[in-house]
Amino acid sequence: MSEAPVAPVLPACPDPVPESAARPFKIPESVLVVIHTDALEVLMLERADRPGFWQCVTGSKDTPDEPLSLTAAREVEEETGIRVQDLTPGALVDWDLANRYEIYPVWRHRYAPGVTRNTEHVFGLTVPAGTPVRLAPREHLNLRWLPWREAADLCFSPSNAEAILQLPARRGAGAPARPEAAR
Repeated sequence: MSEAPVAPVLPACPDPVPESAARPFKIPESVLVVIHTDALEVLMLERADRPGFWQCVTGSKDTPDEPLSLTAAREVEEETGIRVQDLTPGALVDWDLANRYEIYPVWRHRYAPGVTRNTEHVFGLTVPAGTPVRLAPREHLNLRWLPWREAADLCFSPSNAEAILQLPARRGAGAPARPEAAR
């Protein structure tokens, strides 16, 4: 498990619907899914609650015993409309990588009192070029398909950017997993 760098402080911005009124506290175990094509074009999503902040699909377990692969498939479908079960078997790959990081203070109210850290499990999902995407409007405003380096540069989250930078090595494209310029 790697320790992600300390995240920058984000300005306060209230959720569209307060989390406490909508659902129970979030479980501090989540997934990050790097959705990409064989050409290493990465799907980036702009957060609805933070315009200008771009990321891959992320989301927490619904229950403590929910398998991580099901969390990943559920979050992908909820946020993009892409159904993992409709893709080639093996399209969703657990990278066996977990990041433990401090939860941004602006989002801590979503978790039980005293919870300040989250464990994020990284997955890759290969989709055919031209796969249609249907955004969840409560979660995302826009989408972009970008070459992997541009996608990593666009991320606001250090762990998200690092996952994207690992994509070529994870896919066997020959690029280093951690380019010197990106450190």
